[in-house]
Amino acid sequence: MGWAGAHDHKFGGQSPPYKYLVGRAHPTNMAKARALDKRRKSIRNIRKITRTMELIATARFKKAMDRATAASAYTRRITQVVADLATAGLEVSHPLLEEHDSNERAILLVLTANRGLCGGYNGAVFRAAMVRYTELKQAYTHLDMEIAGKRGIAAAKFRKIHLTHSYTHFNDQPKFEEVDAIANRYLEAFATRKLDRLDVAYTKFLSSSKQAAVVETLLPLGSLEGAEAGQKQTTESMYEFLPSAASILEEVVPASFRAKLFKCFLDAAVSEQIARMVAMKSATENASEMIKELSSDYNRARQGQITGEIMEIIGGVEALKG
Repeated sequence: MGWAGAHDHKFGGQSPPYKYLVGRAHPTNMAKARALDKRRKSIRNIRKITRTMELIATARFKKAMDRATAASAYTRRITQVVADLATAGLEVSHPLLEEHDSNERAILLVLTANRGLCGGYNGAVFRAAMVRYTELKQAYTHLDMEIAGKRGIAAAKFRKIHLTHSYTHFNDQPKFEEVDAIANRYLEAFATRKLDRLDVAYTKFLSSSKQAAVVETLLPLGSLEGAEAGQKQTTESMYEFLPSAASILEEVVPASFRAKLFKCFLDAAVSEQIARMVAMKSATENASEMIKELSSDYNRARQGQITGEIMEIIGGVEALKG
């Protein structure tokens, strides 16, 4: 008779107690420990992803901020020039500076992101756009909404809003040529009185720590330039024109609109990267905290499992002695 058979005979043909107990030692604790360990590994993988996305957003933010900063000086200066010319008391005018008498057609352009995982960036822009959308809907006979970004397009479809145009090719590095193609369409429509007003909803880049969802009126330029100039000219003119003020305006005013529209796209791009960077950093920190808590729970469950197994072995030994 072997060792196992001898002990089976000792316990009247029954299996020794310690064999039964050790084989089924606290299945609840064992299952809990495995579940905690599996969940901890999953969160660690998520933390790697969020950390990587944070680093990518940080690198892209630096490039986007450099472009936005470089464009800010030019946009601000050309805007100031147009504002000065428009308020200098000169007997010149430009179609882009004049408000239309009719309220037939307006366009609302909304700049959102193609991707999510950037906190409340897309939601804030779309909420601001919807407030202006309601106002323009009541004031104008025809209102067209155009959206750049897959997230904004999806939000408009969810609300069953018809989109005249949608754009998905603007990424975190918008090109001037791409924006200029849209700007030319707006300029032509406004000059031929097929468009009476253009509003743009986007996230304005104020600093690396502050961005704001705003809606600005880009056409007609007169109201915008007067607001940004801050004050009107009191002298007849501070410029000398060659060959004439009208010819200068013919070149400067459309350039000012193009620069302003392009600046909106640049601000939206850099604000998106900042929002994603902040969101991913917060997600990474939250994942680290969850890993700490799960590790603590896992250690307690594992310790309870080990303690239970030791107690069962001791109990089996005591049973053999008896």
